Amino acid sequence: MAFEIQRIDPLDRQPRKAVGVALPFSGRSVFNSTFTTRDAIKTNLINYFLTARGERVFNLNFGAGLRNFLFTNINQNAVSTLRSSVEEDLRIYFPRVQVRDLQLVGNPDLNTVRFSLKYAVVDTNINNEEINIDIEV
Repeated sequence: MAFEIQRIDPLDRQPRKAVGVALPFSGRSVFNSTFTTRDAIKTNLINYFLTARGERVFNLNFGAGLRNFLFTNINQNAVSTLRSSVEEDLRIYFPRVQVRDLQLVGNPDLNTVRFSLKYAVVDTNINNEEINIDIEV
């Protein structure tokens, strides 16, 4: 009988120790904490996707800039450009994240963009996680 070895991040072994900050910033004292690496990585990825390039001080290349796609024609060329940009940035800023599926669906009539990412994290038991972001004007 085969079984999978569970790899637990050392930060997850201390259940009362926070490892990150959760989104949105609407906690009792402004910030809610994340207590697992799974939640911290997911929050960090959402932060990356919602950040525009040039917005982060001292790291002007950080961010996917998804809001920039609201006023462009969503076609195959735009989708492939975004895909290659996101995959390259994930290799730089999140080297342990493996992209399983990346989708961008735009609705020009409603001026909305739906972004979906399915991912796994190398050398962990974090598999088949998903992030969905809907951007509307």
